[in-house]
Amino acid sequence: MNLEDYYRILGLRSGASFADVKASYRRLVQQYHPDINPDDLKAKDKFIAVTEAYKFLQTVLPSEDFRSKSGGEKTYASSTTQVQTQSADPKTTVTSHPPNLEDIEKRLKWKTYEQLQRFLQERRFPQAIALAEALMARLPADMEVRQWLAIAYQIWGRALIAENQLPKARIYLKKALKTDPYNKALWNEVQQDFQRLELKL
Repeated sequence: MNLEDYYRILGLRSGASFADVKASYRRLVQQYHPDINPDDLKAKDKFIAVTEAYKFLQTVLPSEDFRSKSGGEKTYASSTTQVQTQSADPKTTVTSHPPNLEDIEKRLKWKTYEQLQRFLQERRFPQAIALAEALMARLPADMEVRQWLAIAYQIWGRALIAENQLPKARIYLKKALKTDPYNKALWNEVQQDFQRLELKL
């Protein structure tokens, strides 16, 4: 996607200020958040796209704002996002580093983990799973995120056994194994859950 596409996702015209981007992002995140739309896949996809667009623009626009305030001129290094701003004194170069996309991903990941823990403690299992699935879609190669999602499936499966919703419990226990199939500790626990489930049948 190009820069205009990211603006469009946020419902803005190309060249909007970072303040406009931030305001639009906050509004759209509240509208499409998985907590508010737990069963709406389109809303989840929109939430992911909006977050991605905001994170990309966040790495670019603060530098643009800095240039407009300082009156200086900005140049981009070809192989990095480092920005050099030439001040009024030609001998003085101020180097600023926009937020690294990897750092943003890490912050998003751990904030989501904290929210996931709260949902599980509060037994808000559909919201926990929607949140973990959205993070898994965003970070599909992250093994920790995969493990968190599998554990969320297992915990909900156990809760469903306790509520005698056995067919549904079986589905989520199977999802736990499918999501993280090489986790031996999880595998052993889920097998015990299946045994408890069989005893109730």
